[in-house]
Amino acid sequence: MTTLFISDLHLCAERPHINALFTRFLDEVARDAKALYILGDLFEYWLGDDQLDHDPLARAVASQLANTAGRGTLVYFMHGNRDFLIGERFAKEACLTLLPDPWSIVLDDQRILLMHGDTLCTDDVAYQQFRAQVRAPLWQTNILGKSYTERSQLARTIRSRSDVEKSMKADAIMDVNAAAVAATLENYGYPVMIHGHTHRPAKHELSVNGHQCTRWVLPDWHDHGGYLSTGGPDHVLSAHSIQGVAAP
Repeated sequence: MTTLFISDLHLCAERPHINALFTRFLDEVARDAKALYILGDLFEYWLGDDQLDHDPLARAVASQLANTAGRGTLVYFMHGNRDFLIGERFAKEACLTLLPDPWSIVLDDQRILLMHGDTLCTDDVAYQQFRAQVRAPLWQTNILGKSYTERSQLARTIRSRSDVEKSMKADAIMDVNAAAVAATLENYGYPVMIHGHTHRPAKHELSVNGHQCTRWVLPDWHDHGGYLSTGGPDHVLSAHSIQGVAAP
């Protein structure tokens, strides 16, 4: 049976064509899959699990994932840099399992390391400092103690500031650091690596300490969808694109 890997869908009300494409993906591609791994940034933003009470899209996605799980597909989710506040309530309603970052699995005797990918972008020092701040339990407790309206306003401010900062950064700074990739592969015993975050889909072959390694970068779902799958007679990983209706 097929195992699927996706990331960086950035679902939101402003991009209905991608929301519809995700529905099609679940109905057509994931219907008979053994497992689906979502490696972060499923949503454009997540303000806390009470978003399920305020955002029809959030509730619809939770229901769709629960339906997918109900058909027998194991659904796993790893936090991204946009939806790191997803918690146990969403996990329960979506019938999925939350995974730490990174997470190792074995498929068909092949060791695979799953990551969102942002921790590999070590050249972006400002982002790494911000990431450490927002992943701290005390910070999250304080944020979740605010009203939903306050959190919405704060999220808009952070996203606006982030867009300005990204426009001023060199592209290379926002990509993975080669030394960080090599160190991670060495630390985990030279597995196949799969991650998203950078929006630079590719299959990279590299040598680390004499070991031949493969790093897959998952595509974002900006204009159309994409995923990685393993299965079939040869049990190899392969990349696929899902064409949908163009953005209006």
